[in-house]
Amino acid sequence: MKSYIQLFKQAKNAGTELNLLSEKKINELLELIAQKTEKNITKILSENQKDLEKMDPILPKYDRLLLNEQRITDIISDLHKVKSLPYPVGKIIAKRKLDNGLQLSKISVPFGVIGIIFESRPNVCFDVFSLCLKSGNACILKGGSEAAYSNAIISEIIRSTLKEKNINPDICTLLPNDRSATEQLLTAREYVDLIIPRGGKELINFVRENSLIPIIETGAGVCHTYFHQEGNKEIGKNIITNAKTRKVSVCNSLDCLIIDKYRLPDLAYLCKDLMKQNVLIYADDLAYENLLNQYPNELLKKVNSKSYGTEFLDYKMSIKTVESINEAINHINLYGSRHSEAIISENKEAIKLFERRVDAACVYINASTAFTDGSQLGWGAEIGISTQKMHARGPMALEELCTYKWIIQGNGQIRR
Repeated sequence: MKSYIQLFKQAKNAGTELNLLSEKKINELLELIAQKTEKNITKILSENQKDLEKMDPILPKYDRLLLNEQRITDIISDLHKVKSLPYPVGKIIAKRKLDNGLQLSKISVPFGVIGIIFESRPNVCFDVFSLCLKSGNACILKGGSEAAYSNAIISEIIRSTLKEKNINPDICTLLPNDRSATEQLLTAREYVDLIIPRGGKELINFVRENSLIPIIETGAGVCHTYFHQEGNKEIGKNIITNAKTRKVSVCNSLDCLIIDKYRLPDLAYLCKDLMKQNVLIYADDLAYENLLNQYPNELLKKVNSKSYGTEFLDYKMSIKTVESINEAINHINLYGSRHSEAIISENKEAIKLFERRVDAACVYINASTAFTDGSQLGWGAEIGISTQKMHARGPMALEELCTYKWIIQGNGQIRR
C-alpha cells in the first residue's frame, strides 16, 4: 500500500507558511484564480465531459457532477464574493482584564490543515480552497473517482496560480483516487486538524466510524415543509414547487410535504405544478384519497416503509397528513436529518412554536428550503452544511473554519 504521509507533511508545512500571508495577498490570489478559471472554461468543460461520459445521466449524481458555462460563471462569482468578505483571522472575540492585572484576549485563528472528503461535485474544489485560503487553512482534497478529470484540472489551475505567485502550492493538495488515501487521511492525526465529509449517508458513516481526527458532519438532507392550517395556499404552492423541483439532486430539496388535515381540500392545488415536472408522490391514505383523479395515476403511489426519512435526490416526494402542529413537529424531529425545515403559516403562535421545537440547523418561515446554501445566505461559498450542534451548524463559511486561542498579557505576574 502506497504511503501518503509525505503529502500530509507537506500540507502541514505549507499551512504554517500560509499564516504569514497578508489579507491583501490572499485577495490578490483569489482574484487571479478567478481570472484563470474564466480563461480556462473550455478546458474545464472538456475534462468535465470525460467524467460525465462515465456516468448514467439518469442518476441524481449526474447533475451534481455536471459543469456548464453558467455554473462556472457562478463559481467565479463566488470567488469574488469570498474575496470581498471580511478577513476572519486575528479578530478579538472577547477581551477582559483580571483583578491581578492579567489581560486576556480571545483571538480567532485557523484550524491549520483541513481534510475534505467529497463525492461528485467538482465545484467543491473551488469552494473549499477559496474558503480555506481566506481563513488561513491549508486544505487536503479527496474527491471521488467519478469526478477525477474535473478535480484534476481545477487543482492544476489553483496550484499553478500559487506557484506563479511563489506561494507553496501544497496549501491545496489533491489526493489520488485511491481508497487507501482516504483511510490514511482519516488517521493522520499529526498532520490534519479537522475532517469534513461531503456526500451521501454511506460516506458520512464511513468517515464517522473510521476517523481518528475530529470531524464536522455535513449530513444528508431529509427536508420537510409543513403546510399549516392557516397557510396561504398560493405561497404554499410556489414554495413547495421550488423546494422540490428547483434542483432535485441537492441536499436542501424537499423530501416530505406535511399537511394539516383541514387543508387537504387544497392539496391538489398545492401539488398542481409538481405534475408538470413528473414528480412521483408517495401519499398516506388521506392524501392519496384527495389526490386520486386530480394527480396523474402513474405518478401517485401509497407510502411504504421507506417513504419517510428518505433523501430522494430525485423527482420524488412523500406526503404526511397530520391533525396538529405538534404532530407535524414530532414527525419532523423523528424523520428529519436536522438540516432544513419549513413552515407555511400566517399564525404567529404556530410559527413561534415551530421555531422553538423543530430540531434543525435552518428553520424557514414562509420560504423555500432551497436557500440553505452559503452563497445564497451571503457567504460567497460554503464548505458544507453542518447538521451537528458542536462549533458549527448550517452552512459553514469563513467563521466556521476558525477556532481561537487565548493570549494572556502579563507584567511579571506569578501564581501563588
